[in-house]
Amino acid sequence: MTLEIPAGQVVGLLGPNGAGKSTLMKILMGLWKPDSGTASVPASIGYLPENNPLYDEMYVTEYLEFMAGLTNRQIVKSSNLQIVNGLIDLVGLTPERHKHIRELSKGYRQRVGLAQALIGNPELLILDEPTTGLDPNQLIEIRALIKSLTHSSSNPSVILSTHIMQEVREMCDRVIILDHGTIKADKMINEIDDLEALFHAATNNQSSINRAP
Repeated sequence: MTLEIPAGQVVGLLGPNGAGKSTLMKILMGLWKPDSGTASVPASIGYLPENNPLYDEMYVTEYLEFMAGLTNRQIVKSSNLQIVNGLIDLVGLTPERHKHIRELSKGYRQRVGLAQALIGNPELLILDEPTTGLDPNQLIEIRALIKSLTHSSSNPSVILSTHIMQEVREMCDRVIILDHGTIKADKMINEIDDLEALFHAATNNQSSINRAP
């Protein structure tokens, strides 16, 4: 497959189970090596996995300072705190910043994961099913937050893996449909009249795709 993602673009990654979405993301993260070809990615990448691993016993600010220290080893602690304060404000964590992570709702835990992924000012942000398990209000908030990131000062490119059609329509500028490791469709959202029909034509399989919420 061949694809390029410009700065500030949100790309939705759709495909049935086994299509190669997770494989592609792991290759881009450098966790797996491709069998053939190459993957050229920016030096700075942020990643939010589907199962967001957090240290539940830590406070929100404490955890993000710890992760910032691991990411920015050459930066003094006071600068890392400034970075963390900015991220807490960016992702809307200010009311929860002094709580233990274990006390947070699923939606706020996702915000912590997003803040962690944004440490280091990444040029590419990879999000794997970032809204799984959220209630309707949290869905709206997290979708709006992710969309707003491309208008922030860092202006990262975003790859968003999801099974929800509505999520692609609302959040993404472009959709890439994979099936068996092959790009079956690559189109701008504003060029698509019927996303479900495009998916069906590209894969002949809608069983793993949700139309809503």
